[in-house]
Amino acid sequence: MKYFFGGIEGSGMASLATMLYDSGNEVIGCDDAKTYSFTKEELDKRNIPVYKDADKLEKDMIFVYTGALPKDHYSIKKAQELGCTMYEYYEMVGELTRKYDTISICGTHGKTTTTAMISHVLENTVGANYLIGDGTGHINKNSNNFVLESCEFRRHFLNYTPKYTIITNIFFDHVDYYKDIDDVISAFQEFADKTKEKVIACGDNENVRKLKSDKIVYYGLNEGNYVRGIIKELREDGSNFDVYFGDELFGNFNLNIFGEHMIENALACIYVSHLNGISKDDIIKYLNDFKGAKRRFSEEHINDVVLVDDYAHHPNEVATVLKTARQKYPNKELVPVLIPYTISRTKAFYKEFADVLKTADKVYVTDIEPAREKFEDYPGVTSDLIINEIPNAEHISAEEISKLYKHTNAVIPFMGCKDPTWLIDAYKEGLKQ
Repeated sequence: MKYFFGGIEGSGMASLATMLYDSGNEVIGCDDAKTYSFTKEELDKRNIPVYKDADKLEKDMIFVYTGALPKDHYSIKKAQELGCTMYEYYEMVGELTRKYDTISICGTHGKTTTTAMISHVLENTVGANYLIGDGTGHINKNSNNFVLESCEFRRHFLNYTPKYTIITNIFFDHVDYYKDIDDVISAFQEFADKTKEKVIACGDNENVRKLKSDKIVYYGLNEGNYVRGIIKELREDGSNFDVYFGDELFGNFNLNIFGEHMIENALACIYVSHLNGISKDDIIKYLNDFKGAKRRFSEEHINDVVLVDDYAHHPNEVATVLKTARQKYPNKELVPVLIPYTISRTKAFYKEFADVLKTADKVYVTDIEPAREKFEDYPGVTSDLIINEIPNAEHISAEEISKLYKHTNAVIPFMGCKDPTWLIDAYKEGLKQ
């Protein structure tokens, strides 16, 4: 089969493209990205061509497109003119979920890391196909397992048919689509109802506890979870915790992971791996070998400064990044740089962002990345809404990057949905000068 991807460098799109390519298909695509994205790494490894137009699109190709593209995008218009068979991203992924025994990982936060973690353990033991929302896709022709990051955006995950569903948490997000938290919960309820066998859900989250299903098995750090982690120690070099299934001790885990949120992710991985017949020793071995997902607390050390690249774009995600930084680097100044993503999210959560960021030593905030939205539709909404709530906050841009140079012996997390390479590169380039 021949596929053409419109918006091929999107995180999920790149993952799906690599999967279809590895299955023996011909894959090409187009993208309007102006700078190099981390999602392009896997495309480049396979020499998948990426164009700035749709001139190579032919009528016998299957056209796959991302919902982030406007309806009048040149690639969509040409596919319609040619009469191509067309699938939106989630529709094509839905076809794959019906082909395999699918483990869907969903939740407002933590799904990329949890998907990557489970994929790593399963692929190195019983085998797995996987699609991770960091641009990584993989086909194992000898496995019927499919580990899938499943996003609730516009209820797209309701097109999937999972054997197991993991729900990491439920919070109010995608405020441009969902009316309120009850609307979000209703989407997850419907997804839980679609699950064939088990729903493995974090019982520490109050919104998760509002779901009604006899398929649910709860995991977490609190009492009342069937799969429970009891933390023994959080150290600069990792975490130690016991894992119980009911009243029975499954084992002690001493892992090089950081933050309570990562232990919760590990609990979901441990249980679903156990359900797939993987031994405790192998689970420990491959969890310790897990290097993390792309753009999830990805570190680079320059002298005594640690630069962190993280996808965090919601107040709860920002909070976990800051907590992780404090655990790993308790003696360094914490200086986060936030790239707000979408105007609607900034408007809805600017006070929550500020409350979280106030825990840092110094804060910098860039202009808002509007994505698919227009500033004229949100008068008065700028990153100043966040900055003005924080006494030690300042605006920053690539032209103002020198503001960061006074921070030595520091950890500087660059956080946002938008790839911050442009800002990190400006920091490095300024150092040379």
